[in-house]
Amino acid sequence: MLTKEAKDELTKQQYRIIGDHSAVKICRWTKNMLTKKGGCYKLKFYGIQSHQCMQMTTSISCANRCVFCWRGYKAPVSKEWKWEIDDPEMIIKGSLEQHRKLLEGYGGNEKASKKAYEQSKHVQHVALSLTGEPITYPRMNEMIKLFDQRGISTFMVTNAQYPEQIRDLLPVTQLYVSLDAPTKNLLKKVDVPLFSDYYERLLLSLDYLAKKKQRTCIRLTMIRDINMGEHERYAELINRGSPDFIEIKAYMFVGSSRERLEMSNMPTHKEVISFSKELLEHLPWYDYVTDHVPSRVCLLAKKTLKRNGKWHTWIDFPRYQELALAGKEFLTEDYLKQTPGETNE
Repeated sequence: MLTKEAKDELTKQQYRIIGDHSAVKICRWTKNMLTKKGGCYKLKFYGIQSHQCMQMTTSISCANRCVFCWRGYKAPVSKEWKWEIDDPEMIIKGSLEQHRKLLEGYGGNEKASKKAYEQSKHVQHVALSLTGEPITYPRMNEMIKLFDQRGISTFMVTNAQYPEQIRDLLPVTQLYVSLDAPTKNLLKKVDVPLFSDYYERLLLSLDYLAKKKQRTCIRLTMIRDINMGEHERYAELINRGSPDFIEIKAYMFVGSSRERLEMSNMPTHKEVISFSKELLEHLPWYDYVTDHVPSRVCLLAKKTLKRNGKWHTWIDFPRYQELALAGKEFLTEDYLKQTPGETNE
């Protein structure tokens, strides 16, 4: 899948390539958690322990060239799977091994928590969202089962260009669909898709998302002066997908996106909050939950997830694993956990 030049560039950026098409990299929030600087927004929103989270992908290739993405244009793009299909067990073992190796330096780091470092050796969560489009991996459902058997929860992020894969995906702990623009023309400008029927694919992806029984989320990446308008059109698409959660996050001026956008395109946290509250005016079934200042991200959720005046956005991970392994149908409501107070900044 990768040319030697692209492989060398990714390795220089601290990616570790697994097999023919997968990769792993340490998230900065994992590092922050180890050095007592706090966890990422997924800790505050959902209860994910950042130092026990592995960030990886099963496909470095993607069908979009999103202007806000940190990926360089040397990274592969493709509409279809054209490579060898690595064994899922091999990918998981290789990813865990490389993840641990990348963290070894924190064992002797005076600024790092020794307890957190020891805990980091036992990965409890995987974010399938590093780069590329992980959902295209043909043996993804086998991989999800293997993660479930290991007691590792799964967050899957997809760019809404592969609706059939969304339809056929086994339950994951939380499934994300990216919604990068409110209209067909603007989506083409922002995502630069390879598929000619990119908008129809988005709509079908939202339809299949709405049918999922487990936790779902739509993520908006906000780019100032480009896609921070037409709230009502965004709301129409969000209602079509009927997610449990909506994450509204600022574009960050990092990586190769700096070759395509300007620093001025990065919204402030206040602007993200303002957009979120204006959007809520068109989403009567949702409400504002909280935000995470360092990540410039806000969380909205269905009002049904607020019980007796308390939000339940956190995840009961042991319960999820029990349900996933039981092989019977289960729902979002079956593994909710009450969200603690504002203590996880």
